[in-house]
Amino acid sequence: MLFPDYHFHTDFSSDCDEPMQAVIASAKEKGLSALCVTDHYDMDFPVRPEEPDVDFDLDLDSYYRTYHALSEKLVPEFDLRVGVELGVMPSTTKKLNTFVQAHPELDFIICSLHVVDGMDPYYPEYFEGKDDLTAYRHYFETLLACVKEFDNFNVCGHLDYIVRYGKTKADLFDIRNYADIFEELFQILVARGQGIEINTGSLYRGLSFPHPHTDILKMYKDAGGEIITVGSDAHHAEHIGYGFDVARELLLSHGFRYYTTFKERKPEFHKIP
Repeated sequence: MLFPDYHFHTDFSSDCDEPMQAVIASAKEKGLSALCVTDHYDMDFPVRPEEPDVDFDLDLDSYYRTYHALSEKLVPEFDLRVGVELGVMPSTTKKLNTFVQAHPELDFIICSLHVVDGMDPYYPEYFEGKDDLTAYRHYFETLLACVKEFDNFNVCGHLDYIVRYGKTKADLFDIRNYADIFEELFQILVARGQGIEINTGSLYRGLSFPHPHTDILKMYKDAGGEIITVGSDAHHAEHIGYGFDVARELLLSHGFRYYTTFKERKPEFHKIP
């Protein structure tokens, strides 16, 4: 099954070169009839001198113009919606709350943690001097702290993003080492009416499971979680809808019967066939 892809990037993200039109064309070829574009905006991202163009800023005026021009041409055959993936840090939570309040035109907002202690775990230096257990736990603790302060979003993105890049990746990953953090996180999300995503981007990045790990997904379900979107985290048009058959089986195996889309920040529930 091909869900509407609710996490992908275009050339409005500084780590992607795909025009929005190319992504839509790929989606159509694969049989998708709905997408929500979620380009990166990481406020105060620590730019590396060797990669000055990777700043994760977002030209919102141009972003909206491009989206609206395409959306008007596509309806009613294709449902294109506009969102954003907000990179959160402890230092930006208040500013991000203000940002979201100023942009009611967004249909959907992902809250993702990409930077901890001024470093993105994508780069090996984040793990220097730490074992994976310590590095992972600190990442999850930071995410929890951010979510407590930033509440203007719809779902948390790629909850175990850090596992993509650890020294041992998922080989020694054991949810019991972090269960207290996720229990508190899910209590907050469920109480607020917020959710999580199934992010299949890990499947083409070397992991054997989508984000989050199946044990984390079970914890979310057991906590009463029902809001869940599905996204490929595609940075190349070819990855749109990647692994969505895996996502479907995973959701059904954990007792989920509905997936979620968003319009004007309000959830819409759809039965998983």
